[in-house]
Amino acid sequence: MRRILTATAAVAALVLTGPAADAAPAPGSLGIGDSYFPEYGNGGYDVGHYDIRLRYFPDTDLLAGTTTILATATQELSTFNLDFVLDVSSVRVNNRAATFARQGDHELVVTPARPLAVGAAMTVVVQYSGIPSQKVASGFTSWSRTADGAVAVNEPEIAWWWFPSNDHPLDKATFDVSVLVPNSIQAISNGRQPTAPVPEITGWSRWSWRETRPTATYLAFLVMGRYDIETDTAADGTPIVTAYSANLGDSEGAARASVERTSEIVEWETGFFGPYPYDAMGGVVTAPAAFGFALENVSRPVYDGLFWRRAADTFVVVHENAHQWFGDSVAVADWKDIWLNEGFATYAEWLWSEEQGEGTVQEVADATYAARPADSAFWQIRPGDPTPARMFNAAVYDRGALTLHALRLAVGDDAFFKILRTWATTKKDGNGSTAQFEALAEQISGKPLLQLFNTWLFTPGRPAAPSPAAARLAAGAKPTVPESYAKIQQSHALLAHQR
Repeated sequence: MRRILTATAAVAALVLTGPAADAAPAPGSLGIGDSYFPEYGNGGYDVGHYDIRLRYFPDTDLLAGTTTILATATQELSTFNLDFVLDVSSVRVNNRAATFARQGDHELVVTPARPLAVGAAMTVVVQYSGIPSQKVASGFTSWSRTADGAVAVNEPEIAWWWFPSNDHPLDKATFDVSVLVPNSIQAISNGRQPTAPVPEITGWSRWSWRETRPTATYLAFLVMGRYDIETDTAADGTPIVTAYSANLGDSEGAARASVERTSEIVEWETGFFGPYPYDAMGGVVTAPAAFGFALENVSRPVYDGLFWRRAADTFVVVHENAHQWFGDSVAVADWKDIWLNEGFATYAEWLWSEEQGEGTVQEVADATYAARPADSAFWQIRPGDPTPARMFNAAVYDRGALTLHALRLAVGDDAFFKILRTWATTKKDGNGSTAQFEALAEQISGKPLLQLFNTWLFTPGRPAAPSPAAARLAAGAKPTVPESYAKIQQSHALLAHQR
């Protein structure tokens, strides 16, 4: 994320000389350039902050509000786009009314009253309203209405349904979210609460949340409904907020027994991945089947209550909190690199299995490798480039984790964990690609690794067994499946339903 220019810097940008200053203003590009979703995100500007101020009517699912976007023009702009689907009543750019028009099903084209110079500060104020659950874009809605409210959680698309944005992980920003809701329900989002809920009009209160670390738009979330909210602090003083739907039913005890261990799990993960990258933590558990999966929303994952319909499950808590490093703090530069999120979070589950005495990492890796025969379609999916339709296929999770284990066996434990910590530290608050991760692994290990990554990430077919035990299992030996394997696969069956 580029910083928003100070007033002095913005003025200086207006008097630039040379080709940039002489260029005629032009429209910002329709998309940011993603290989899977070329129309997602937008070109020509960089967002620094979103201020999202909303009012929600749970009886009708009506959402109304104003989002103020603080950004910087990265080119001479005549127009620019926002990703958004609700009904817009007005747009202002730098305190002047702007014109706007729809293009496609999720693009809002804004024409400011005055063209914007490269480096100029942009204050964009959008007023809007609509019923998100009735708005369809790209063939679906990501907004989930519930019995007592709504859940705005999805990947890679969710922002369109509740705030206008530059919707791609390459453009991270900080967030202020405030929501006016009836006193009978709560509103929960990312980060810390700068104030307690404030009564604003009779029967209504405003809930406010602030995320101060750069956050990808799809990782900002909003959950509204009847929730029991618990607050605490971690050993290092980090605030913990957990929330449980009043409609969890018999799953409530198992959900609490899992999510209330978040601080313990995060502290354990720091031993492998380095310092926790955010200033708040916790989790939100919705009613079962409210939205159908879990997502690693920044500083506070959101879990569907379905994860605890059978028993307590800490593996999904480990998975989503590992994403705070791998996927959130270090976001993908392009959606085809999704294995950098899911393979890493899955490997954290394997480490947790060993920690809990439910199967060593090697045992889980062997069982994962042997579970699918060589002719399984699983081995035909390339986790390093799975295609948009298969971004959340089991191969992205499991073969992605097997890639990391093959790397660990090739370079040794010291180099492997140094690679993970260095990746999380040097890319903090930014983005990364598979090529960059491979280059870092080669630099730290001093070994050529191109063939390893090509084999495991980009070559269809089952690679050679990564261990003697896996080879015996592949040859038909009866496997000893670790206790954790079934638990991990049950969680992944839900996680793969995201899209």
